[in-house]
Amino acid sequence: MGQESSLQGKRAAYFTLGCKLNFAETATIERQLSEAGVRKVRKGEVADICIVNTCSVTEVADHKCRQAIHKLVRLHPGAFVVVTGCYAQLKREEVRAIPGVSLVLGQNEKGQVVDYLKQSVSVPAGTDSDCFVPSCSCGDRTRYFLKVQDGCNYFCTYCTIPFARGRSRNGTIASLVAQARQAAAEGGKEIVITGVNIGDFGRTTGESFLDLLRALDEVEGIERYRISSIEPNLLTDEILEFCAGSRAFMPHFHIPLQSGSDEVLRLMHRRYDTTLFYNKVSRVRELMPDAFIGVDVIVGTRGETAALFDEAERFIESLPVSQLHVFSYSERPGTAALRIPHVVHPEEKHERSQRLLAVSDRKLRAFYNHFLSSTRPVLLEHSRPPGLYNGFTDNYIKVEYRGEGCDNEILSLRLDGWNEDKTALRAIT
Repeated sequence: MGQESSLQGKRAAYFTLGCKLNFAETATIERQLSEAGVRKVRKGEVADICIVNTCSVTEVADHKCRQAIHKLVRLHPGAFVVVTGCYAQLKREEVRAIPGVSLVLGQNEKGQVVDYLKQSVSVPAGTDSDCFVPSCSCGDRTRYFLKVQDGCNYFCTYCTIPFARGRSRNGTIASLVAQARQAAAEGGKEIVITGVNIGDFGRTTGESFLDLLRALDEVEGIERYRISSIEPNLLTDEILEFCAGSRAFMPHFHIPLQSGSDEVLRLMHRRYDTTLFYNKVSRVRELMPDAFIGVDVIVGTRGETAALFDEAERFIESLPVSQLHVFSYSERPGTAALRIPHVVHPEEKHERSQRLLAVSDRKLRAFYNHFLSSTRPVLLEHSRPPGLYNGFTDNYIKVEYRGEGCDNEILSLRLDGWNEDKTALRAIT
């Protein structure tokens, strides 16, 4: 790529797979490249640089990453293709072997993408998994994503994330508050707090997640915070009580369950049981009756017999939650789950997934219907076409609004009914 000045005037294409944390990190890379003189490629143009931020949570995710890389190489012949993220971290040589890939960067090399591009250096075989690379950006979105923590110490039997992202680590509260203030100075109104295991915040700084929430709540200009995902055993009563009475934390929680069977949770090495989970969700409902509660569930893990799945389904049906995010178990090389007997066949995984998706659909529609005719604050997002806005209420109901307004504006709107394709509620003044 030559000297530093060679980046000036270059065009870059970006492709992100996986979690909100990945999207936040890609947005930061895009901002850094923009500051170095690189602009985002326009429709129909061929990029000089392609950045692919990958996921490796399942074999399906790996496959999608390979497809994305091949597609970008085909669409942008001759481009300098940089592949980073979890897939690049776990299967570096496999990614390097893909024709057209120029540079492979592990998780903790993401923050040096610009430097690598300026120098066009070879990447060392190892990577430092003990550093924390900050990220706070919005990219093409209205909401900002603030990375507060990275890595995980849990080593659940089915998961490769600790191998891909390293041990739990975080930035200081002071540095994160400074990033939130910068987002506010740029006009941001909503920040989503992201990380791999954000409830574990403080391991590297001796601080606590609750102290972080308190400090962020005092940042002027930010009107909304959302906690992207937090382990049920780390979602303390003190955190819930603070959020319920806070200035800016929204009634919205995403809590991974993974299974509604205590035996399967034990096989997964999860750090809670169904009783704790039910009590936690009930406490959210008690303190914040209008809260949106999303739940992650994995079906078809090793050891999940038909009887255990039926038990899990009954438990999930009983939960007062708003939506399920259902994933089919995918075997990952090197994980302890491979030693667990009883393999669930793909057809059975699909059938179980469909059953829980039906449960999710019923719960989501019931949650939305409960708020019909009510008035809620809505943060408007990109108007496409002009005059037709999407947005979310404080409690994460997706709405469609046709009228006067502008991006990044919060309006008090009445939820009047379902939109035409039944994917959101129609909002009116």
